[in-house]
Amino acid sequence: MAHHLLTLLDIWAETAQQDWTLAVITSVEGSSYRKPGAIMLFDPLGKTLGMLSGGCLEADLRRHAQKAIQTQEVQQLTYDATDENDTSYQLGCGGLVNIMMVPLLADNQYLGLPELHQQLTRGGKGTYQLTIAKQGAHASQVNGLFVVNDALLNPANVLKSDAPKLKSSAQLTIENDIEILKVPLRSPFHIGVFGGGLDAQPLVTIAHQLDWKVTVFDSRSAYARSYDFPVAKICKTPIEQLEADELNHLDAAVIMNHNLDMDAKALKLLQLTDIAYIALLGPTHRRDKVLLKSELSVDDFKGFFSAPAGLALGGELPSSVALSILSQCHGVLHHGLKQQDKLSSLDKVMSS
Repeated sequence: MAHHLLTLLDIWAETAQQDWTLAVITSVEGSSYRKPGAIMLFDPLGKTLGMLSGGCLEADLRRHAQKAIQTQEVQQLTYDATDENDTSYQLGCGGLVNIMMVPLLADNQYLGLPELHQQLTRGGKGTYQLTIAKQGAHASQVNGLFVVNDALLNPANVLKSDAPKLKSSAQLTIENDIEILKVPLRSPFHIGVFGGGLDAQPLVTIAHQLDWKVTVFDSRSAYARSYDFPVAKICKTPIEQLEADELNHLDAAVIMNHNLDMDAKALKLLQLTDIAYIALLGPTHRRDKVLLKSELSVDDFKGFFSAPAGLALGGELPSSVALSILSQCHGVLHHGLKQQDKLSSLDKVMSS
């Protein structure tokens, strides 16, 4: 099930004129399943998009969403799991969660979600700002606005690894006596897979389940067939005809052509980009051959370069290899892994 906000907005936009309600976690004390800034949408028939807990709150939230729609008023809710003797909601996380529910109306410009949807679709990055209103306030008193971070949207001449970072968590601020929740948002990560063989299928599938965009690059007629990769965009342009600028929209790349010449061409092209994560499939001795052909060294890459690709999680089947690569890639993109902190690379990967 997809949970990235852009995916939720894609679905919501189809019936945006209906009486939807937005629910957002405004603050948390202690631990919780989701963090401040997490958003969920409810339609008048009880359909939900997204989640704010592991499933323990959603039924009660649906009831409050119906009330918010009927009254067109803000609902301020608190779920307290700090008292272990209170089993009302069985949150399990032991924290206190505050949630604001607001009906989406023409009077409040649907809390800026149409513009937010457009910006995220175009690859925008920035901060969604939502004013906080008291319990029972009319929904028209709540405003939503997406502020684009131009430095992040157009990082000209700035490496992705060095570019300004979005704050990692939502923040409550007070401006002109108005409380505002500021939620950092960006479009889904985009990964390029160079090589459309059968072993790329689980990697593409898992990346898609993470709500990432995926493009598979392979000009060979017997590879990267659309029915083998139904959730990915297929690019059949030969590597030598691609321009580095065409790839700068990627956040990560995995090279797995099982062909030394094609891998070398891909590596040489990707080395010119500011992509945050680049992985090369194959053992160390194969990596050295590819680097030699491409006239590169492991120190020539601007971002995180992984070869052999992935973390040493064990397992040698395609699904295990995909998991090890995407686990490492996920850590890099979410700033949990840096090149100097790199764990021992996966030694047993599929050989060409």
